[in-house]
Amino acid sequence: MTLEIITTDALTPLRHGFFTRQGGASSGVFSGLNCGYGSSDQTEAVLINRARVANAMELPREALITLHQVHSANVTTVTRPMDGSPTQADAMVCATPGIALAILTADCQPVLFADTGAQVIGAAHAGWKGAIGGVLENTIDAMEDLGAERSNIAAVIGPSISQAAYEVGPEFLDDFIAEDSENSRFFATGQGNKYQFDLPAYGLHRLRQAGVGHAEWTRHCTYLNGDQFYSYRRSVHKKEADYGRLISTIRL
Repeated sequence: MTLEIITTDALTPLRHGFFTRQGGASSGVFSGLNCGYGSSDQTEAVLINRARVANAMELPREALITLHQVHSANVTTVTRPMDGSPTQADAMVCATPGIALAILTADCQPVLFADTGAQVIGAAHAGWKGAIGGVLENTIDAMEDLGAERSNIAAVIGPSISQAAYEVGPEFLDDFIAEDSENSRFFATGQGNKYQFDLPAYGLHRLRQAGVGHAEWTRHCTYLNGDQFYSYRRSVHKKEADYGRLISTIRL
């Protein structure tokens, strides 16, 4: 089965892609293109999957850079392929050709950034903790440090959990209201005392408030489309032992 890669005109002509789970070597609950070493999948399968992604990006596997993601707002600048253990952070920026920045997700937002004129790129893992903590704004700041202009930056949110599938409790709403009372706009009333949180809309709001030139969401829901995407929340609801990780990447 061939790889399925979601691209967007906003990041063209840079080579990039939000990869679905199609076309991978993993099996079982990981069936498809699981790129997460943090899963209990067979390491050899993950290596094969990452090699296929690197090949699609026209790079060797060692040039496909990932992070030890911890739901932080930390950003690192990449200048060469990394040796040893991945850096603990949730976003990367780069102005060096021949390196692909890659983010792993399974409901959280993968966000790819580019200032094509300045030849500066970025990639961020933005779950609710990272987003409210400022990981998107920190990525933009780090891109500016490399010569980008925020008004020229395009930022694209890839497949993420949608509001229809993201049920949260009242304490979750309270945290967002404490941060900004206007954040109530990202919540809809759910069943009982629950709410439905619109993570992609919140991400777009943060990006636009930060002043990027263009921000969009690909409008793919990870939870509702099991044939295409892995989803942590869906795996919990189905009582599965583990779940795969999607990969999203961009290169100069």
